[in-house]
Amino acid sequence: MSFEKVEHALHKRRKSRNIGLGAVLIGFVALVFVLTIAKVVDEGDAQRAEQALRINPPKASE
Repeated sequence: MSFEKVEHALHKRRKSRNIGLGAVLIGFVALVFVLTIAKVVDEGDAQRAEQALRINPPKASE
């Protein structure tokens, strides 16, 4: 008895679709990660600027 596994055309298409969907999902996760990192870095710059203003407040011009 030979148990050779024959791959049907439907299985090939489904596997191809699954790989494509996986790539799209990985891309979406990467995009969210990059945007999160950019936001954290931007907030860090804002906090440093705020601290600088507290240390050296702007002089009121009269």
